[in-house]
Amino acid sequence: MLESVKSQKEVSTKLMKGLLDLIILQFLSTEPMHGYQVITKIRKSFGVYFGPSTIYPLLGTLEKKGFVKSEWNMNFDRPRKVYRLTNTGQNMLNFTEESLNLICRKITLQPNAALALESSAQTVSLIAGKGRSGPIGRLALEVP
Repeated sequence: MLESVKSQKEVSTKLMKGLLDLIILQFLSTEPMHGYQVITKIRKSFGVYFGPSTIYPLLGTLEKKGFVKSEWNMNFDRPRKVYRLTNTGQNMLNFTEESLNLICRKITLQPNAALALESSAQTVSLIAGKGRSGPIGRLALEVP
């Protein structure tokens, strides 16, 4: 039983790592945030901790790609760099969600994949935002 829980946690963390940029874009689509807010929201939403050495470089990469834009906000106790989603970022978020939906539909259409999913005993649910539909708003994968 303990090994099963450990395996589930590993799968959840692996999924999070693979979808982290998409999750950050989705968070920023609801409101601008500074890096620490992103870290905290990921931990609260998923129970997985990604530290500053993971999040800040990723935010920088997303900014270089034009998906997010940052501004210094001096209204906090100390200056904070606040990130917001750009139109390009919103387009990428929409495209990625559509792609994930397509992948999920194709998986369920595969006879062997569908049987493997149906025989599974555990569900890993990733919830990145309230009131949001789509594969990241509510992604449930069956884990054998």
